[in-house]
Amino acid sequence: SHGPTRTSSSHKIDWEGFQGVRVIAVPGSQAYARNHGVYLVDEQGLVRDIIYKGTEAQIQQCAGPDCTVPLVCGVVFFSSSAAEQLLATHVIPPLDACTYMGLDSGAPPIQLSLFFDIVLSMAGGMTEEDFVKGGGDASVRSARSVLWTALRAFPLSMACIPDASYDYLTTAASDHIHLLTCFLGGYSMCPSPRQQPLLLEDGSSVTNCLLEGAVRLAAGSVIQHCHLQGPLEIGPGCLLTGLTVGSSSALQGCPLRDVVLQGHHVRLRDLPCRVFTLTGRLDDWQATYLNIPWAEFFHRTGIRKGDLWDAETPQKDRCLLSARLFPVLHASEALGLEDVLWLLAPAASGDRLARWRAAWRMSWQELLPCLDKAAELGARRDLFFLQGWRKVRRVLLGRQDGSLLPLIRSAVYEGYHETLLGTLDEVASTADDAGIAARALACIADVLGCMAHGEGGLRSGPAANREWALAFGRLERGDIAGGVRELATERRKWMSSPALLVRAARHYEGAEQILIRQAVMSSCQFVTVCPAELPPLGHWVQVACPARLDLSGGWSDTPPITYEHGGAVVDAAVLVDGCRPIGARVRRIGEPELRLASLGGTPWGEAAVELVCHKLGQLENYCQPHAPGALLKAAFICTQIVQFPSQKPLRDQLMENFGGGFEVHTWSRLPHGSGLGLSAGKGAVPAVMGRGSGRWLRDQVGGLVPGIKIGRSEARLPLRVEVEEILVPEGFARILSDHLLLVYTGKTRLARNLLQDVVRNWYARLPSIVQNADALVNNAEECARALRQGVSSPPCARLSFLTTEAAKYLPECLWGQKLGQCRV
Repeated sequence: SHGPTRTSSSHKIDWEGFQGVRVIAVPGSQAYARNHGVYLVDEQGLVRDIIYKGTEAQIQQCAGPDCTVPLVCGVVFFSSSAAEQLLATHVIPPLDACTYMGLDSGAPPIQLSLFFDIVLSMAGGMTEEDFVKGGGDASVRSARSVLWTALRAFPLSMACIPDASYDYLTTAASDHIHLLTCFLGGYSMCPSPRQQPLLLEDGSSVTNCLLEGAVRLAAGSVIQHCHLQGPLEIGPGCLLTGLTVGSSSALQGCPLRDVVLQGHHVRLRDLPCRVFTLTGRLDDWQATYLNIPWAEFFHRTGIRKGDLWDAETPQKDRCLLSARLFPVLHASEALGLEDVLWLLAPAASGDRLARWRAAWRMSWQELLPCLDKAAELGARRDLFFLQGWRKVRRVLLGRQDGSLLPLIRSAVYEGYHETLLGTLDEVASTADDAGIAARALACIADVLGCMAHGEGGLRSGPAANREWALAFGRLERGDIAGGVRELATERRKWMSSPALLVRAARHYEGAEQILIRQAVMSSCQFVTVCPAELPPLGHWVQVACPARLDLSGGWSDTPPITYEHGGAVVDAAVLVDGCRPIGARVRRIGEPELRLASLGGTPWGEAAVELVCHKLGQLENYCQPHAPGALLKAAFICTQIVQFPSQKPLRDQLMENFGGGFEVHTWSRLPHGSGLGLSAGKGAVPAVMGRGSGRWLRDQVGGLVPGIKIGRSEARLPLRVEVEEILVPEGFARILSDHLLLVYTGKTRLARNLLQDVVRNWYARLPSIVQNADALVNNAEECARALRQGVSSPPCARLSFLTTEAAKYLPECLWGQKLGQCRV
């Protein structure tokens, strides 16, 4: 005997100069081949015969050295010349009867097999006489004769894919369950949050199901498209499909083993109804029902043949397919799952037999044309999204890192966005902290953005339309539930076009930022505030700060990442050209107003921006980074020099508490947008304002704490930042300073332009974003360890260290920009 030639995993099928026809096979066991087709191949890889359901000896003849046989798997490749020759036969009688050309000419139709009529004609072991005679009736024999003449000259080769497998789709329930449990594996899709993994044994399969409580599933069983409430126990060999939560009570205490239990949506003309079917996993559709012979089934249940089949039904047609087993309607009672489950335990069923007989019943044969496929798909879709709403609540309220963006996109695509928006409104309004509510609002913004389908403009942008002011005001006052209701009311007015949807999404992100700010403000309880003497009128209080270099971990200190994930940042306070480049000063003035000025690069420079605030309303844009003087306005409010919002006018607040107003100047020698001054600048202004208003307070980390340090925050609220000084070996700070050179490229990095994208990506919780946040924190800890050891160029640091000598080799285009010598 000759074994088949096979392709290796490391070798591709050679198509170079290929002519003829090639069949693709996969290896299978000889036992499996007894009910299927296999190729008999010679040493050159040419097919000699196709054996279908052959004898043990015939199958053994096809086996290779590893005792497997090449199974026919349905893939056949024709070269162009072979394909042309085959296509040319469609006009030759009687082969034209395989196409509409022959049928429209009045010829009786002919059905041919791709393998046993077309491919077999080219097998090397066939003779013309044997091939033509094996065709059955005269028309098929005539067709085979034409095929022999047209295709015989083409060589028929085989390639077997060694790592592949092939399974036939049969009508046997056992085969179907085997495919779902063995080849798809123990797969669980969207289980209930309360579903314990230990209840689902290895080798079981759950798809699109909501399982609540203790639903135990044995190995070798499958549940699909079901909503079940435990306690339930499903034994091995079962397939449950399309059962609703209302069926759970009927299943409790019912022995389920080796059965197929299904709920169907059926439409009887204009009447929709639910029908339940019950069969056995081992039923062969002819001689058994519920895995036992019909005679035994009749004896156990009291059901008679006349209950299932009409007297005129031929004996050969009396099978499971035609048996009227399944109740559909009852004259006076509602039917349910228990009306078929009693067949499993008839002894304990009481009057179920009489009720079953009184019902109008249908057979599989009668049910199949009445199945309402649209209703079935709709129910499966509803169940999928019902799980989705549970997932939304679980992920958000449980502060989990799971991404909701795929679910959001699916809900919008399938038209479930209104229910999703309602679920997110509920979560946001009932959350026990501002952080959860903020993430829920961010998800609403994503829903609105998806509804725009890529149209309507940029997602990032302004969010201060006055139509949203009422909702924003409630959020600012801490009324989250009321604010969410007002947001939803306003949202409904902005859903008629992509442009309005995108603008609404921006305002939801604006609302989310209010809640993020409130979450961050929880850190105020950890800020030390001590009373101090109020400086006299006209007396300047001034502070100067170093710049900040983030060595590692940057962005993990950005809310909400810092309190939802936890952050760690290594940075160093540095002088630029021997001085502190950032500063602020404040003095009290007699007029009850706020004078705000942004100077040039020095305390004595001319004012680049000047602003005077006489009224409280002039401070309301303090939370909009692009607004003039936003940082200084925010500092007045955060240091509680000014109460906002308030019924008391600005003039009255200033006169009652301080006897006048304030004048504030800020300056920075650093290029705008360089990314070096943000932390220090934000810290310098509150520090000087606190002292100028008669208080000492400390806030921020990067540019206010001297030297090299690591700041950390845990994933929780209230937000608390703790700082640890990194003690480096003696002389290391000098070495590091000697190797630091500031090169300004002229490319700006404005935090407000990046922040919206960063926060949006974090709230989406894509796995890559979460992994990146993990890496940032881990990198910071690694950098801190390297600095303690005195490694001059930590491998994890994102900062590039250049010697002054190396600056000679910088591109000439950079020499015109500002250069500075940094010193820790």
